[in-house]
Amino acid sequence: MKTETTQYGFVWGPATVERHISDDKKGWIAMGIKTAKRDIHIYVTKTGKVRIYDYAKGIELLPSTPTPRP
Repeated sequence: MKTETTQYGFVWGPATVERHISDDKKGWIAMGIKTAKRDIHIYVTKTGKVRIYDYAKGIELLPSTPTPRP
């Protein structure tokens, strides 16, 4: 599988993973995963809250209530 380092992340097979922006003062970060069919943006707050958006579809992907893991 093809792997390649880019200026802001890496390409791994069909996916590009990149850091986007951060705010040291407020303590949050944003990164993204992009494929031919999806453009996912992941935001993490300083308290650890995670929000995931699909910009291609204009929707938030995380459920409003936690889903238990098996």
